[in-house]
Amino acid sequence: MNHVYKTKDTCATQISFDKDENGIVTNIVFTGGCNGNLKSLSKILDGWHADKIIEMLQGNLCGRRPTSCGDQLAKALMSA
Repeated sequence: MNHVYKTKDTCATQISFDKDENGIVTNIVFTGGCNGNLKSLSKILDGWHADKIIEMLQGNLCGRRPTSCGDQLAKALMSA
């Protein structure tokens, strides 16, 4: 099932991804943000279980921001 999440406090404005009934996440696409880094992150995480992604990325910060694109992905997966 496809999900779209509007991010907060990051350069990326939106994250879309597919999550199947077993919790496997594919087709992660960030809109905006650090294009090369986020494309790489999307490729690395493709096929991972949502719980593992959340475990790895939740709480990661970007500079002085209270969050990061990775942290926002974790939030998106928790809300999906």
